[in-house]
Amino acid sequence: YRYFESIKGAEKKVVYPFGYGLSYTDFEIKVENVEFNLEYEKKKINLDITFKVTNIGQYPGKEVVQVYGSAPQGQLGKPAKVLLSFKKTRLLDLGQSQVIKLNVDLANLYSYDDSGKVEISSKLLEKGRYNIYLGRSVRDLENIYEFNLEENLIIEKLNAHLTPSQLPERMLADGSMEKMQQSPASDIDKYELEYLDKVSVDGLTPANRQVDGVLLWSWRYKKDIKPFSEVVDGNMSLDDFISQMTEEELIHLLGGQPNLGVANTFGIGNMPEYGIPSIMTADGPAGLRVDRETGVTTTAFPCATQLACTWNEELVYQVGQAAAKEVKENNICVWLAPGVNIHRNPLCGRNFEYYSEDPYLAGKIGSSMVKGIQSQNIAATIKHFACNNKETNRKNSDSRVSERALREIYLRVFEIIVKEAKPWCIMTSYNIINGQRSSESKELIEDILRGEWGFDGMVTTDWWTFGEHYKEVKAGNDLKMACGFPERLKEAFDKKLITRQELEKAVKNILKLILRME
Repeated sequence: YRYFESIKGAEKKVVYPFGYGLSYTDFEIKVENVEFNLEYEKKKINLDITFKVTNIGQYPGKEVVQVYGSAPQGQLGKPAKVLLSFKKTRLLDLGQSQVIKLNVDLANLYSYDDSGKVEISSKLLEKGRYNIYLGRSVRDLENIYEFNLEENLIIEKLNAHLTPSQLPERMLADGSMEKMQQSPASDIDKYELEYLDKVSVDGLTPANRQVDGVLLWSWRYKKDIKPFSEVVDGNMSLDDFISQMTEEELIHLLGGQPNLGVANTFGIGNMPEYGIPSIMTADGPAGLRVDRETGVTTTAFPCATQLACTWNEELVYQVGQAAAKEVKENNICVWLAPGVNIHRNPLCGRNFEYYSEDPYLAGKIGSSMVKGIQSQNIAATIKHFACNNKETNRKNSDSRVSERALREIYLRVFEIIVKEAKPWCIMTSYNIINGQRSSESKELIEDILRGEWGFDGMVTTDWWTFGEHYKEVKAGNDLKMACGFPERLKEAFDKKLITRQELEKAVKNILKLILRME
């Protein structure tokens, strides 16, 4: 919608404007109070809006009230309007009203300066006039507040990451094109091991690991080690536990494990001689998915796009909660949901798994889903990190995008969910981002996800990526699914391409995830 509201002539192509929705009844929205708060030194800027929604129609119903902002074009240029906040009312009977107070973080209007026109590598609000709107859609709004910034407000100073190598120009807010600086291109398939034909292993299942039988009535673990239960009981640190393992044992834990029970997307852990359980994963962002042959039936919830169309955070929380109960009932621990990529193009074959074209709406709805899932001690897995915009050639497609668009749109949805909902797991995407596979991108995983956003969970690849396993581990991608490549990892270790410290770091994140299960 940012494009269609900003580019001259594009608005005529819109049939249903962003945020539009029908009801069986009518509502009156009346603003009662607006308070503006600005603290330059603390880099805080927000608006407290109090308004009353009254059902003036003939039937009970709910209304979605939306807040948008417009920023000055300045040196960087901005979309005409950007969604800043929203709230859905409770069910209102005829004549009934609800008073709502929203605290709107105006920092969400930020621009990211990737060119140094104002302040390089910074989220900022440029000086000038700002307008705040309230209403029912991006085309049905009332201007409720205006303010001026007398000087630029730097919200957050960052470092440049994921800069494009093959994006010669980009579109500006007025429709003109701007030349882009390019970073050096790299060979995405360069690695220091013998070439592996990726198509030949696409769909490979995890091997069944040979474990000798043990006498259950005596010591059942590997000789002279302390089992995982010592960590669970708080008698031993995770670091000390991991230090007992050989490199081969560490490597084993870094790949997917065979299915158990009704699972069909494989498991994690599976080291009985150390007392490490095998926990199962399950797919299906519209509800738990298991094979028909199991005889188990599960609930088909509305798809992600439909859930986002409700604009109802409380309802989506309940969906996540209910789905997670079903996941747990079937002895699954990690649910591979929700998918939160941006609807960049309506023809993307995976849009039904994703929420919205807007990062704020997708982020808030996705956060509610994650909170609902994890309230049942089931791990949510937000995916596909990042810029998964097409299904055709999805394992070799290169998403070429400016750092500004990444920061304001494509990564923004993940940032909101990581900071608000604290998911236990994130899945990287198949695709390449600016010339580097996402599963092999240290800048994406370590620098941005963990370094900037403070993510403390486990990172897994998507199933059967074309990334090289040792490069993925070095980048911070802890687990390779559906299976790992232990022989290649061991060869990389022997050739000093990867260190024990890097192996231990990935194993620690995997075991931390297992420890979160109850």
